[in-house]
Order: sequence, then C-alpha cells, then structure tokens
Amino acid sequence: MRVLVTGGCGFIGANLVPRLTAAGWQVRVLDNEIMGHRDHLGDFAGEFIAGDIRDPAALDVALDGVDVVVHLAADTRVIESIADPAFNFDVNVVGSFRLMEAMRARGIRRLVNASTGGAIIGDATPPVHEAMVPNPIAPYGATKLAVEGLCSAWSGSYGFSALSLRFANVYGPRSFHKGSVVAAFFRRIADGLPLIVHGDGEQVRDFVFVDDLCDGIMRGIDYERSGVLQLGSGVPVSVNALIAEMRSVVAPQVIEVEYLPARTGEIERTWCDVSRARAALGYAPDTSLASGLAQTWAWFQTRRAGN
Repeated sequence: MRVLVTGGCGFIGANLVPRLTAAGWQVRVLDNEIMGHRDHLGDFAGEFIAGDIRDPAALDVALDGVDVVVHLAADTRVIESIADPAFNFDVNVVGSFRLMEAMRARGIRRLVNASTGGAIIGDATPPVHEAMVPNPIAPYGATKLAVEGLCSAWSGSYGFSALSLRFANVYGPRSFHKGSVVAAFFRRIADGLPLIVHGDGEQVRDFVFVDDLCDGIMRGIDYERSGVLQLGSGVPVSVNALIAEMRSVVAPQVIEVEYLPARTGEIERTWCDVSRARAALGYAPDTSLASGLAQTWAWFQTRRAGN
C-alpha cells in the first residue's frame, strides 16, 4: 500500500513518515519546502517530490499509484492568517480543493485530513468536542473549517472516506523550525533569551506530544470512515504552568519571562475532549507533559550540538 503525505517535511510529517515506513507503507512525500525541508526527513528512503498542493502538475505526479493520502500541507499560522487571509485561504482551501479533485480524477477515495480544534470552535466553554457549533475567530480556523466541509461534501457526493482529525497544540522532537509555543520557548531558552508571553500567561491550551498524535493519525488511516475526531491530550495547561514544567526540565538553567499585551484573534482558554477518538480509534495519549518536554528538550540540545 502506498501513502502520500502532503506537507511531509513539516514537524508532524517528519515524525509520522518514519513510523509509516516502519509499519510497511510505501511512503511518498509532497512538500514545497517553504516551512519544512527535505533534510528534516533524515535518512528517508521513500520518494520525495518537491511541489505545491496548488499545482495540478505536481499533484498529478504525486498521486500516481497512491492508495491513501494523509493531508498535512497547510498554512497553520493564526496571527499571520489575520495579516494575510488571502494567502491562508489560497493554501488551505484552494490547495485542498485541488488535491481532492486530483484524487477524485484518479479514483483515490481515502483521505486523512489534518484539521484543528480550538481555532475552529473559537471562544467556547472548554473542553471542546466534535458536537460543538464551530465559531472561528481568525481566518486560519475558518479555512480549516472550510476544508472539513469539503471533506464532508466529497464523502457524501463522491464516495470518499474522508476523516478530519482536529489537532490540539502539538509539540515534540523535530520541531526546531516550528512557530508553536513549545518550540518557540525552547529556541529562546537555548539562546539564553527571555520567553515572550502575550497576555498574563493564564491562557489555557491542550498540549499533545507528537508521538501520541502520530499514533492517532495511523489509527485514523486504518479507521476508513468519514467524519471528524479530536486529537489532543485532553489535559488543560496554562502557559504559566507550561513554563514551570520547562523550568524543571532545563534546570539549572534560568528562564526569564517577559509579558506583553494579548494579541487579537487568539483564544483565551481551550482544551479538548478526546473521548470520541478513544472510542473510535483506541486513541490513548499517555505521554505526560513532563516526559514529553524532557524528550523535546533533549532533542533540541542534540540538534544544537550538531548531532
């Protein structure tokens, strides 16, 4: 069986691709190398195609002989989506539409789509879950909701098996280039710089370790049903609590924190209920925050040492 991973050079892809290979999949990666790079895949022996999901010619090559697509390619930056919603829409919605149409033309009907939880639901009393009415407050969340709509429509109209997995805040090894909070904090700690927190630090998120998330994705490939499932840790953690755990991990190194005004478009409190994914997939995110941060920091140190 051959799987195409779009955006496979990104943080999640760089962790997922080796696991797919080890599980016996023939893996092909399509990535435009804007956010990720081919060398992030290390000794990947599968097929790599440099190209963009918005390019029909690249899609035609990438989809040849493929049985299932794991769609990770996206512009995932919330604040940047507010500054440039047209770009975010073009990559996420137009790109996904072209991918799904190219799949339909080739008779490929199995799609696992990377979506997002908090950004789609918007400001709501947590924990967020799949039955909540979406109310995105930034263009990024709106575009990911639109892609979920495409998945639903292609499932209903064209017989697709399209599963959208709503990711929480993912962290872990191979995230040096990622803009998310854990990676950004560890980069600044490694450089001896103060952490920058927008707001008072009491905003709450759901931090899920990348190995747990990849396990959920692989179970999603085998699930072969359409719909939406939430993947996270199910544990609410404030940014201040996150920093406290980081202090324990990097000790005796000292962490300074600088607090700045909160930013427009960011949700104050969100975490997710993963009970549906547990029931449907057997999903079991069991990596503690302390363990996950320790593994992530160890990887950052190894990368910094050039190993």
